[in-house]
Amino acid sequence: MKTTEIFDLEGRVAVVPGGGGAIGSAIAQGLAGAGAAVVLVGRSREAIDEAAARITESGGKALAISADVTDPEQAQRSIDEAVAEFGRIDIIVNAIGGGAGDVLHAAEEYPGEAWDWIMELNVRSTLLPTQAAVRQMITQGDGGHVLNISSVRGQLGINAGFSAYVAAKGAIDSLTRQWATEWAEHGITVNAISPTFVDTPQVAALLGDPAFKAGIISRIPLGRVGTTDDLLGPALLFCSGASSFVTGQILTIDGGLTATQ
Repeated sequence: MKTTEIFDLEGRVAVVPGGGGAIGSAIAQGLAGAGAAVVLVGRSREAIDEAAARITESGGKALAISADVTDPEQAQRSIDEAVAEFGRIDIIVNAIGGGAGDVLHAAEEYPGEAWDWIMELNVRSTLLPTQAAVRQMITQGDGGHVLNISSVRGQLGINAGFSAYVAAKGAIDSLTRQWATEWAEHGITVNAISPTFVDTPQVAALLGDPAFKAGIISRIPLGRVGTTDDLLGPALLFCSGASSFVTGQILTIDGGLTATQ
């Protein structure tokens, strides 16, 4: 077997909730490049259509599904439509999340409405489509891969009003380990990648503050924030046979940030 064959996704079907976003679309493109048919799910019809078009223009297979996966019926519908189009589900990459810089409040004053929104955006958006996808994988009976997108903030605090966000990403880390434990009997691996700040439009306001960005970079040994390209290799590892005996792991992609803590 050639070394590259363990990363081959030909004949596999990957669902990417959040596939219209910067991180989700980049990972979707990478999975398609490895041979997978990719289903991009999101609330923005325009964003997922554009992401799907980039894949098909590159010779890949893609389907765009407009759905709000924080709603259980829409989450299930997105999986049903993916199966109707491609016949199966092998991979789900949960790329919906964020909100870190949008609702910053002191911990002792953090408002409940903002807390609930961050939890829904990060945790509920991961829970519901994963449950639907894994039910399908269990029915198929030949395993599968779940990849969650966490953050170093699931492990590290930051003095910047992030109470809800760190709690949400901590929950994603815990779910990754719990799901790995429960679904191992079905041959389904569950892992997470945990980046530091990735340069995307979602965090542009935070990284646009020179003092904030300098503070972040000063703590990263490699001396820069991440890019979406930095996530592609680790994502492909966890979505392919290259990690067939790896489950319940949370891989930090942080330029060495957590190594210094």
